Amino acid sequence: MAAGGLAGCTTTAETGSGGGGALAPALTQRMDRQGANLDRSGALALVNSYRATVGASPLVSDPALDATAQSLAGAYASAGSAPGKPDGVVAMRLSAGYGTFAETFSGWRNSPADAAVLSTRPAQRAGLAAVYNPSSNYGVYWVLVLDD
Repeated sequence: MAAGGLAGCTTTAETGSGGGGALAPALTQRMDRQGANLDRSGALALVNSYRATVGASPLVSDPALDATAQSLAGAYASAGSAPGKPDGVVAMRLSAGYGTFAETFSGWRNSPADAAVLSTRPAQRAGLAAVYNPSSNYGVYWVLVLDD
């Protein structure tokens, strides 16, 4: 896991306004609680904002990829070990231990290997999931899958 600050993460897409300020509540919602629901559209907006800065086309949310990501995140949270990339998926990113999507994204963005995956050009569709397992080492497990 790459740790990184949130400096430079605030954009119009995140705040919903033209000015600076705090991240959108959907991005800072704690996922390390039972019953927490990930705002996938808000999270994908942050990924797409990053992709725009590197010249990559925006991703569209895909319910089938969301289901794949959810299944992988569940397996990750149960086993405590990273799942393999499913056949047919262009790219996948994993993370564990971050309580919010903003923290997870910051870690990915600040890791050269993860940032390269976030900006994968052939990708057009995305699925994202987070699973909380209070009895595990890391608590929250995140999966992002990309496909063309």
